[in-house]
Amino acid sequence: MDYKNFIGGAWLATAESTPNVNPSDTTDILGHAAKGTVADLDRAIDASHAAAPEWATSTPQQRFDVLDFIGTEILARKEELGTLLSREEGKTLPEGIGEAARAGQIFKFFAGEALRQTGDRLDSVRPGVEIDITRSPVGVIGLITPWNFPIAIPAWKLAPAICYGNTVILKPAELVPGCAHALVEIISRSGLPAGVVNLVMGRGSELGPRMIDSDKVNAISFTGSVPTGRGIAAACGANLKKVQLEMGGKNPMVVLDDADLELAVDACLNGAFFSTGQRCTASSRLIVTEKIHDQFVATLYDRMMALKVGHALEAGIQMGPVVDQRQLEQNLSYTEIAGKEGGKVLGGQQLELATKGFFMAPALISETTNAMRINREEVFGPVASVVRVKDYDEALYVANDTEFGLSAGICTTSLKYAQHFKRNAQAGMVMVNLPTAGVDYHVPFGGTKGSSFGSREQGRYAAEFYTTVKTAYTLP
Repeated sequence: MDYKNFIGGAWLATAESTPNVNPSDTTDILGHAAKGTVADLDRAIDASHAAAPEWATSTPQQRFDVLDFIGTEILARKEELGTLLSREEGKTLPEGIGEAARAGQIFKFFAGEALRQTGDRLDSVRPGVEIDITRSPVGVIGLITPWNFPIAIPAWKLAPAICYGNTVILKPAELVPGCAHALVEIISRSGLPAGVVNLVMGRGSELGPRMIDSDKVNAISFTGSVPTGRGIAAACGANLKKVQLEMGGKNPMVVLDDADLELAVDACLNGAFFSTGQRCTASSRLIVTEKIHDQFVATLYDRMMALKVGHALEAGIQMGPVVDQRQLEQNLSYTEIAGKEGGKVLGGQQLELATKGFFMAPALISETTNAMRINREEVFGPVASVVRVKDYDEALYVANDTEFGLSAGICTTSLKYAQHFKRNAQAGMVMVNLPTAGVDYHVPFGGTKGSSFGSREQGRYAAEFYTTVKTAYTLP
């Protein structure tokens, strides 16, 4: 299949294309994706800019109808879209279908938000003067999305952008063109005017800077790596362009002596290894108090090694492949580094299975300190490290001793420690007796420190980025 760009309401091919490779079976080519150029992007920017005035003044009913149509079709086709996702990105089939369903739910949520408008009407301190405080669309927004959630993350950027009257250019990750194409194909039949949503696939290093530099693009929403995010923030700042960044995590899961061991192991197994660990909210640092440490490591290791790794579409598979060869090599490199620094590496080897793919066993690295690279840098794979600590106070200190601050968790039966951790963990999201990964679609998503910059994504808080506040005074 050819995955084309969608610009100004038309599907357009490009002179060059790139193959879309199944990470579970590299002989399986799903199709070929358009390799957009700067000229293609300029056409998309112009189309978005031209469509912005009309869509900014669209009615709440128009926006509801569009978003509800999209959400309804995604949910009706969640098995089909989930299969595409799993084949393209490598999530297990249940995970792929679950992500597709979440995308549909996101559009349904923002369909409702299109009708649930809010504002304020106040009396001025000056007699007889009335004040209206309303929200207006930002304008043209560039959306740059990653490969690890190839339909959910585009959904949670596209849906609020459309809901609040903006026009967009979606630039998805090169590894996952199929999901972006399928999503925009549904959007193209939703009744949106031409130019409101545009899709441009191609190299981020070429298209990203142009999108940021264009004076017709009013805002950028980016999800991806910390170095790229920092560069985008600097460039947007220089251009006085609104920016929203969701970046990395080195998320701690604290396990105290009083924790329910089975519950804690379940939470860590899910948080660290499901979705092949390729989640910015993954539990990558397991901080365990000393009395329970050895038993916890032994139990988690047994559970981890029992996980069934294989082709994402096979029944019963619990962990699919890594997304590509580059990511696989990075994961293996980090486990090697951890071993050289004194960690005890359990599992983590590359696997040769029935199909040629990017498979590795999950890795658990014990006997680490928080100063090791494995605990300072994001790996983004099925790799978790364990840090032994004396007590809760040391656990909290270690949990917060990181440049990241996306998600943090604690497993404990103590209400005292749970409440203290929720207040004092330096993270945007905190979980008690739950995995650090796995969040609802109707509440805000985001972190602190080096993990996020700008206003939150998802839920009603998305309005903070996708709108601007207007204050109007009237003397009747």
